[in-house]
Amino acid sequence: MTTVTAPRTTAQGAQPRSHVVADAVTMLRRNLLHMIRYPGLSVFTIVGPVVILLMFVFVFGGTLGAGLPGVDPTAGRAAYLAYVIPGILAITIAGTAGGTATTVSMDMTEGITARFRTMAISRAAVLAGHVLGNTIQALIAVALVLGVGVLIGFRPTATPMDWLGAAGLLTLLAFAITWLAVGMGMQAKSVETASNLPLLLVLLPFLGSGFVPTESMPAGLEWFAEYQPFTPVVETLRGLLLGTPIGWSAVLAVGWCVAITVIGYVWSMVIYERKSVR
Repeated sequence: MTTVTAPRTTAQGAQPRSHVVADAVTMLRRNLLHMIRYPGLSVFTIVGPVVILLMFVFVFGGTLGAGLPGVDPTAGRAAYLAYVIPGILAITIAGTAGGTATTVSMDMTEGITARFRTMAISRAAVLAGHVLGNTIQALIAVALVLGVGVLIGFRPTATPMDWLGAAGLLTLLAFAITWLAVGMGMQAKSVETASNLPLLLVLLPFLGSGFVPTESMPAGLEWFAEYQPFTPVVETLRGLLLGTPIGWSAVLAVGWCVAITVIGYVWSMVIYERKSVR
């Protein structure tokens, strides 16, 4: 663990804004160093989505791709690769939640967070270090997984502005999922529980439009798939990368990300404040 230098508080007991930013940077550096020294979780967040990508494209892609609307059956695997990449990117970000929740829970159970609470460190900065560090980790994982997709034949048609929009949406999604994972890690009673709670997030892209069109699902499941958070994100990414219609998906995607961020932030801070007064 890196050494944390506690800044002095003002006469009113509150820290200047510059100290809050400095605290956040310090906590970010700590989490990035932790990620480098313990690369197991980082590797898993990349290897898992890559394995899923290769399996779905080369094992199921020919059949699933031939069933996509308006696709030439002879180009099934290539068509399915283009279709599934946005879903794989969503799973990549969702998969980082497990590592975030685990590291937060480890800090809570090992007393590191309790030590920070006794120091003159911004409480928001302690959690922000986790959020910023794991958001960066998620974006690195997305870039690597996308690179694998390009190597096996993915050919996006995105313009520079489309790429900028896709990068912004992926960053917003990673930020939102990370805040939610921080809340899960703080709420969990043990590290094992913290590592299992985010599994639901990994399942959601499968129950949306990430892998098959929602209209191919039974009525009840189709309704859930249409309105769950990952479907508008996937549809927006698909539209930006491949030029398919986006419609209201972009608005819904941003709305879901903002809502998840607020829920995760409030949940995390409430738990942190409650445990700070014990």
